[in-house]
Amino acid sequence: MPRWKSIALILVTPFCAIALATSAIAQSGAYPNRTIRMVVAFPPGGGADLTARLLAQKMGESMGQPVVVENKPGANGSIGSEVVAKSPPDGYTLLVLDRGALSINPSLYAKLPYDPLKDLAFVGIASEGPYVLVVNPSLNVKSLGELVAVSKAKPGTLNYASFGIGSLPHLNLEALNQRMGIDLVHVPYKGAAPAAQAVVAGEVGVTISSVPAVQGFIKDGRLRAIAVGADKRIALLPDVPTMTESGGGADTLIPVFFAVAAPAGTPPAVIARLNAEMKKALADPAVAEKLQNAGLEPTGSSPEQMLATVKQDTAHFSALVKQIGIKPE
Repeated sequence: MPRWKSIALILVTPFCAIALATSAIAQSGAYPNRTIRMVVAFPPGGGADLTARLLAQKMGESMGQPVVVENKPGANGSIGSEVVAKSPPDGYTLLVLDRGALSINPSLYAKLPYDPLKDLAFVGIASEGPYVLVVNPSLNVKSLGELVAVSKAKPGTLNYASFGIGSLPHLNLEALNQRMGIDLVHVPYKGAAPAAQAVVAGEVGVTISSVPAVQGFIKDGRLRAIAVGADKRIALLPDVPTMTESGGGADTLIPVFFAVAAPAGTPPAVIARLNAEMKKALADPAVAEKLQNAGLEPTGSSPEQMLATVKQDTAHFSALVKQIGIKPE
């Protein structure tokens, strides 16, 4: 090889090498030609993990290469998100994260180690799950209207439980406070299960939760469901009205979602392939059934729809965090 060619190769930066390699893969149609790593920003067992494992199995079968799930939980999804944001943009490291890690974390952390809008390339929203508003039956509340009346009659005396300060349930219930002009008092717990148990035990009167987490309590009468944050009534709780039906507004109890992303700079052709494979996996009846049994609905948005949602969410939650006085850590 001529000396000038050797020098030219040495001078190619790592970034350029990655860009050239990924472009070649996309143009040749060879992607993928090795194992894909799918990082889940949360622990095993939750909605993010279930969504990832269902996608990994079906996408791997379809693309002819293994998709290996790796859980990297911590800091509300920030640890796993940072890992992927700093990975090569070659389509071989993917991220599954939730609405909070994308749209709430930027307002909660002064030095967030990733910028969702700058450091990630969005593949699409994969699944979505509504929250249900539940109360302890001792409150004698059977509707949102009655909950509002009780709260207004004795302002500041009715407490609600959340998964923690800055969590989606916390911000959703503060949004409910503002919309309905009431003063439910926040009591943070360390997780969804302790929050639900606190309402069952009567320590607090109200919470919101994913449907599967509280469905057993609702069936045996230890909790009463009064509204769901969904566009229409859901199959798991067909007798429970939506927030819109209840007068609370469609955007008050914003649902959780789980989405797929890649490092920024991932070639558009690779993103398009991954989005198509994600949608194909979600269209499988067996995948849809498993998600629905966990209180989730297959979504399969486009990258553009996901970007628009994240931008809208970020503005909404940023304003809400400032209004309720949460200081960035």
